Amino acid sequence: MTASDPARPLVIGHRGAPGYRPEHTASAYRLAFELGADAVEPDVVATRDGVLVVRHENEISGTTDVADRPEFADRRTRRVVDGTRISGWFAEDFTWEELAALRCRERLPELRPRNLAYERSEGILRLRDVLAIVDEESARLGRELGAVVEIKHARFFETRGQDLGALLLAELAAAGWDARPERLVIECFELGVLDRLRASGVAARLVFLTERVGAPADEPVAGAPSRSFAWYRSDPGLDLLAERVDGISVAKGSLLRLNALGRATGTTDLVERAHGRGLEIYAWTLRPENRFLNLRFRTAPGGADWGDWRGEFGLLMGSGIDGAFLDHPDLGVEVRDAVA
Repeated sequence: MTASDPARPLVIGHRGAPGYRPEHTASAYRLAFELGADAVEPDVVATRDGVLVVRHENEISGTTDVADRPEFADRRTRRVVDGTRISGWFAEDFTWEELAALRCRERLPELRPRNLAYERSEGILRLRDVLAIVDEESARLGRELGAVVEIKHARFFETRGQDLGALLLAELAAAGWDARPERLVIECFELGVLDRLRASGVAARLVFLTERVGAPADEPVAGAPSRSFAWYRSDPGLDLLAERVDGISVAKGSLLRLNALGRATGTTDLVERAHGRGLEIYAWTLRPENRFLNLRFRTAPGGADWGDWRGEFGLLMGSGIDGAFLDHPDLGVEVRDAVA
């Protein structure tokens, strides 16, 4: 599973295959590989007792049944995470034993009502559980599969006394994934934790994530001026990243060239500029629903109906990207094979 494989771009199951099963469940990860994904992307946060669990956010009420558990009613609280005030239940306030009792729910029920049939049938996974699934599916399918581990809210957890980078290194060693650089990518929206992992000699490719707008939660890094995500996509930003990471992962809108009406007319030169500096480049997240498509490819004003996803996916995959994150991995495989 490397970006130099002939099968480029890599198809990465975004939290498994959440277009068909609730995200971050064992069935979602196994289905992603069944549908042809080259890798899956688990997001990691930490429990109170330092266990890395797989959740999109540390606030867990949107993806579990914690709000329905009377024994945890007193855990509801307010917290500022990366500058945003959030109310709910947070992974860092629970032990792993407590979280293991919860059941997973569909995060987008209004868009993916079919996933409701699978609600509450599975529990939360630890990172080690996902890595075991990758190993099992690799053996079953007879092909080398990978994991793209996203560290969530590193600075926030650091202020609470938990170093997610150190916890990840220990977890990889315990799972036998500390010497598989060809199969492992570690990514984060914060450069500081990636710098520390690079200094540790971690055997993985490191990828810096960027949002369309805003700035990383850990800016400024190491005394440098505070820099926005947009700056990191500029030529000076890419020059800096080329010295510190192996790749950059961008919101798909950063790759689309738009006209005055906001309709895609082609792709930007970001792929060319990144590759010119030896950086891999990934796009997130490709989804078929009209709500998520660029205006050019929508067939309805919004909602759950699928639009011209083949058109948008084909434009992005034909741009030269090294990988794409998808909620429906089979759709990515279909388009990749068509544009190859």
